[in-house]
Amino acid sequence: MLGEFLGRQRAVAAGIAAEMLPAIDAAADVLAGGKRLRPAFCYWGWRGAGGVDGPEILAAAAALELLHAGALVHDDVLDDSDTRRGRPTIHRRFAARHAAAGWRGTAAPFGRGVAILLGDLLLAWTDELFGGSGLPEAALSRGRAVLDAMRTELMAGQYLDLLEQAAGPGSVADALRVVTYKTAKYTIERPLHLGAAMAGAGEAVAAVCTDYGIPLGTAFQLRDDILGIFGDPAITGKPVTGDISEGKRTVLMALATERANSAQLRVLDRYVGDRRLTEAGAAEVRAVITDTGALDECETLIDASVKEATAALDGALITEEAREALTELAVLSTARAD
Repeated sequence: MLGEFLGRQRAVAAGIAAEMLPAIDAAADVLAGGKRLRPAFCYWGWRGAGGVDGPEILAAAAALELLHAGALVHDDVLDDSDTRRGRPTIHRRFAARHAAAGWRGTAAPFGRGVAILLGDLLLAWTDELFGGSGLPEAALSRGRAVLDAMRTELMAGQYLDLLEQAAGPGSVADALRVVTYKTAKYTIERPLHLGAAMAGAGEAVAAVCTDYGIPLGTAFQLRDDILGIFGDPAITGKPVTGDISEGKRTVLMALATERANSAQLRVLDRYVGDRRLTEAGAAEVRAVITDTGALDECETLIDASVKEATAALDGALITEEAREALTELAVLSTARAD
C-alpha cells in the first residue's frame, strides 16, 4: 500500500525535477522501518466496531504511517538527533550530502531545511492517502475530526516535551502529561478512535478505545524510555547515550531525580543534556536510575498499565476478533527487548 503510494509520488517528483529524487528516496527509507502500530490500531478500531476488511481501510490506516514519518523527521530536528533506526537522521544525511558535494553555504542549516520540508511533505501526503483510500465520503468525514484532533494533540505533546527539556527537571506528573499527548493518545487512543469513527461506532466503543488506549500508550512510552537508556542498540537502532545526551525529561528520569540523593543528583546534573556524553558518563546515569529504584518503578507501572488496558476489553462492545487482536497488541507493544 505505502510502496504503491510512494511509487506514484516518486513519479510526480521526477516530473518536477530529478534533483528531488534523493529526498523522496530518503522519505521511503524513513517509512521502511517501524512497527506500524498506528495503522494496526486504526484497523482494529474499524474491525472492532464492525467494519469489514478490505483495501480501503488498509489505505486509510496506512496514512497514519505517513503522519508518523513526518513527525519523526521533525522530531529528529528538534532533538538534533544523529541516528534513527540505525541510520543517519534526515538532517544529518543531507548535511553530509551538502558537505561532500562542496556546495556553498553551511551544511547543517541545509540539512535541517531539507528535513523540515520533507517532514512537511509527509504530513501533507497523510491527507492525500487518507482521502484517496476509497472509503465512502461519509466514513472519511467522520474520521477527519479525529485525525485533526490527533495532529493537534501530537503537536501539543511535542511542544510540552520541548518545554520540559528547556525548563529543566520537572515532576513525574509533568512527564506523564507529555506521555499522554505525545504518545498515548497519538499512538493508540486516537488511531483506535479513527478506525471506530469511520466504521460508525458510538460513544460506548469510543470509551473502550480510551480506557484501553491511554494506559497502554503510557506503558508503551515507558518501555521505550527504558530501551532508550538500557536497550541493545542493535535492536533499538539508536545509541543508549542518546536520550541522556539530549536531556530527555522522561518519566524514568523524573523518578530518578525525585528519589536521588545529593551525590546522585550531581551525576544527573552533570551528564543529562551533555551533548559530549561518553559511555562512561552514561553508565553513571544508568547506575543512578537503577540504584534509586526508578527502573523497577517504571517496570511496575508498565505491568499495571498493561493490566488496566486489557481489563478494559473485558465485556467491551467490540468484536471478539478485535478483542483478541488488541490483547495481543498490548503484549507486543510493551514487551522487553531482551
